[in-house]
Parts: sequence; C-alpha cells; structure tokens
Amino acid sequence: MPDGSPVEPELVVRVGTPADVHDFMELALMGSVENGFVAPRPDKILQEVWAALNLDNGIAGIVGPKGGKPEGAVLLRVANLWYSDEQVIEERAIFIHPDYRSAKGGRASRMCEFSKQVADQMGLPLMIGVLSNNRTEAKVRLYERHFGAQAGSYFLYNARTGQSAEA
Repeated sequence: MPDGSPVEPELVVRVGTPADVHDFMELALMGSVENGFVAPRPDKILQEVWAALNLDNGIAGIVGPKGGKPEGAVLLRVANLWYSDEQVIEERAIFIHPDYRSAKGGRASRMCEFSKQVADQMGLPLMIGVLSNNRTEAKVRLYERHFGAQAGSYFLYNARTGQSAEA
C-alpha cells in the first residue's frame, strides 16, 4: 500500500548527445562559477562540451530522470599528457545541480561509475580529481570510495575556488 510520499522518477545515466548542449552548458557554467578560481569563458567551455557531445575525443555522461532535464553531468576528454604520446581520459568536471545533491539516487556516484566504465571500455587510464575549497573532504571520500587511494593533491596560491563567482 502506498505511503503517500511522492514517487521519485527513475534516474538514468546516459551518453550525452548534441541535443543536450543547452542543458549541459547550463550545468557546466554553474559548475565553473561554483568551482572556478579564474573567470570562465563560455565559448571555451562550449568548444569542449560540443566535442564531447559529438564523441570527438571525448564523451559526456548525463544523469537525470528518463526523458527529463539533466540533474548532473560529467565531461571526459581524451588527451595526451604534456610528457607523453599515450592517451588518457581526463575528467574535466563532474557537476551535480545543487537541487539534487541531497536527493536519493547517488548522482555523483553514478557519474563516477560512468567515468570508470568509459575508461574500462576504452582501455585507457582515467585521470580524475577534486579541485575545490568547498566540502573538499566529503568529495575526496566519495572519490576514494570509487577510485581508491588518492595520488596527490592540488594546491592554489593566491586563489580559492568559487572566486570567479565573487568577481
């Protein structure tokens, strides 16, 4: 017998397509303001997002209700590190809309699992991390649960994440 509580729509994780560009850009710009320490350039963000949505050296993962607006996303790009010709998958951002961070469904965990699946399917190492001054310890614990022990740390001098929002 139903208990009268609202039924949450089933969450799905899917590969983003060019039709997702506006919703993805909305999340990407929110994320760059919240986590950035320099001013975001929407045209540069769009260039990276558009390539991934078209599976051009990258892929975009989206989580949300089936047929509904994305509630979170991950942007993954295939890149070469500056010292090697070997390719890696570089996570550019995982961002969950603030309205859904406390909701049931584990959206951030689903984006981590999507990222691991992509790395496994492509047979490439995944480089993923936390660059944030907000709830950093909780984010690191989430990543450690999914990816194992951390392999270093980031440091910012003369900057804090979220500064681009203050400018």
